[in-house]
Amino acid sequence: MVRIILIIVVIVLSGYSLITQTLELMPYYMFFLGALILVTGLAEIQKDRKGFWGYINIAISLFVFFASIQAFLMN
Repeated sequence: MVRIILIIVVIVLSGYSLITQTLELMPYYMFFLGALILVTGLAEIQKDRKGFWGYINIAISLFVFFASIQAFLMN
């Protein structure tokens, strides 16, 4: 359920930015994208899969969170 809400938020924010040709909402879009990747990684780890994709998703989400904070502070 949380994943679906995050997917909808990311699609709406990115669609709005694409239509209006502005980058004002980019930090928010990146933040919600990082949250979506984090939730996906945690779901992969909870499924007890022995692969490393859950851990890779968590590492990528941390990078995206860091980049979104930097983009937010630049504004």
